[in-house]
Parts: sequence; C-alpha cells; structure tokens
Amino acid sequence: MSKLGHLGARLIRGEVGYDFIGKRKIWYGVSILITVAAILGLTVRGLNMGIEFEGGAVFTTPKTSVSAPAAEEAAKAASGHDVIVQELGTGGLRIQISGVDTAKSDQIKADLSKDLHVDASKINADLVGPSWGETIANKAWTGLIVFMILVVIYLAIAFEWRMAIAALIALIHDITITVGIYALVGFEVTVGTVIGLLTILGYSLYDTVVVFDSLKESTKDITKQTRFTYSEVANRSINGTLVRSINTTVVALLPVAGLLFIGGGFLGAGMLNDISLSLFVGLAAGAYSSIFIATPLVADLKERDPQMKALRKRVLAKRASAAAAGGSAETPEPQDGDYDDETGDPEDGDAATAVVGPRHQPASRNRGRGRPSGKRR
Repeated sequence: MSKLGHLGARLIRGEVGYDFIGKRKIWYGVSILITVAAILGLTVRGLNMGIEFEGGAVFTTPKTSVSAPAAEEAAKAASGHDVIVQELGTGGLRIQISGVDTAKSDQIKADLSKDLHVDASKINADLVGPSWGETIANKAWTGLIVFMILVVIYLAIAFEWRMAIAALIALIHDITITVGIYALVGFEVTVGTVIGLLTILGYSLYDTVVVFDSLKESTKDITKQTRFTYSEVANRSINGTLVRSINTTVVALLPVAGLLFIGGGFLGAGMLNDISLSLFVGLAAGAYSSIFIATPLVADLKERDPQMKALRKRVLAKRASAAAAGGSAETPEPQDGDYDDETGDPEDGDAATAVVGPRHQPASRNRGRGRPSGKRR
C-alpha cells in the first residue's frame, strides 16, 4: 500500500486526524481575508471585459514579419483604444481592439495594412456589438441563479436545510475568489471565462456532497449514544474523506494546469487562458471550501439545535463523571467489534459509534479472541 493510501486508511480508522472543526475560526478568518482581497480587486481594478461584452473588432492578418509588440503599438496609434495582440500558428496576428464601430474599423484596417506590410484585402475583420455581450451576460446570470436554486432544493431534500445553506455559502465563496483573482491578475473576461465559472460550480459541489454524504451516514441515530458530540463526528467525516478529496482535486488540476501554463503560457492560446484560469482557481477554491468552510458551517448550525445541545451536555457530563471516577476524560476508544480487524472499516453492529473517535492500539491482547487483556470501559 502506498504512503498516501496508508494515511487514508489511518484517517478513516481515526488513528490520526486534524481538528478541522476545532480550528474552524482560523480558516474562517483566512477565507474572510481572501474574500476581502478579491472584493478589493474587483472594486479597485475591476474586470477586464473582452469585446464580447463591450463590443469591438478583431482583425486577423496573414503571415507577417512584424512582431506582436510592434503591431500592438501600431494598432493603438490607429485606433486610440486598448489593444490585445496574439501571434497565430500561421505566422499571422490576431489584433483585438475594444470600442470600435463599423465606421472606424475600415480606417483602422487600412492603417494596419500599411504598418504591417500586408494587403488590406487579406486582413479579416470581425465586429462584435455590445448588445450581444449583454445578452450572454444576462443568460449567464440566469443560469447561475437557476443552478443555485436547484442546488439548495436538492441538498435540502437529500440531506437537510443546514447543509444546503453551507453548500450555497461555499459556492458563493468559490465564485467570489475566482472572479477576484481575475480582477487582480488582469486576465480578460470572455465567453470562455463564463464557461469556466459555470463549470467549477459542479466540481466545487462534488467535493462538498462527498463530505456531506459521509457526515449524514456518520450522524445517523447520533442522539442515541453519549460518547461523541456532533462536531466530533463531523470532524471525523472530514478526515475520512480527506485523501479522496486531495486525490480528486490533484487529478483534476493536473490537466487544467497543463492548459493554463503550457497551452496558454507557451503556445499563447487566449481562449485556453480564459477557461483554464477560472477552472484552476475554482477547483482549488472548491476543494478548500468543502473541507474548511462547508462542513464546519454545518457543525456550527447543527450545534445550535436543541437536540445537539442536549447531546453535548450528556457527552460532557459523562466524560466529567468518568474523569472524577479515575477514568479518562478524553474521547473514549471504539468498543470491540466496531472495526473489522482485516480492513479497519466500521462493522454494522453499531453505526452511531463505529465511525467516530480515534482508535488506539491496546497494550496487550488475549490470544484466542484478540480482545484487550484489561477491562474495557
């Protein structure tokens, strides 16, 4: 078994783990700082909207000996607007100029043909009106709102309303960070960006639902026992799915990183940059929020429930009583039969207690049945 697989097995058995719930305020603070930085980026720098949203012209030239920086200077002088120049595999150039109308595009085309030393008839000009970009933006907002509503309804039915609220907050958190990174980096927002933003919602929700599903199974009939609080069970659920979340995120990020750093960086592919940056940031933010934000929020909301408050009081009272009697006030060990000796997985005998609490190896065992030699509490 690999080291990562061995670690995953130990996390599932509760032998090791990180206190995500206990340290949730630290991660809440980190998320708030990142979100504030993203909002400041949006407020101060704003988004660099592409011509699909603001309108403009795209000129595609045949093969030319003029470099991209020189073509950019020539296009700025001819148009007086912001210009983006990309080198094409054919040896030509793609010159994107925002805020250009039909009347001005003909003059810009003529000026470019002189500066780039190419025939004007061989320069292809495509004009985009701002109304088209407004339509795309409105449809994107509509799709986003509909998606959020469906997510909340589904999670409220499949799990409960607290998990639906936590998942919604996590999704908003991921989108805000991704859009803020776009503003800080200065990447152009195009239709590809919108596609990437809508795509990351599914990835972000996937990790969250995986943890929620484990949490739902772990907390089934939790009020019938007095060994663990809801937060302790939630923390065990996060640790149990931690390696799976890491593996899923890394596997998803590798091809996206290839698109972003190789496709966009070395090949100069603009649309790849637009899609891959939003995917890269969104996937990383989604994995982070599902572990550090969504489940701790569920635990916070759930601990306000009267039943969970009563459970916490019973659990703490029992531990205080055990400590006063000379026992251990720490979280007790799983009882015999809670785990399968071969796989380390919980057995079906006690669903409420089999999935929580760290497992420690006893000092000695009887030969016949593998039970600890001392008396178990």
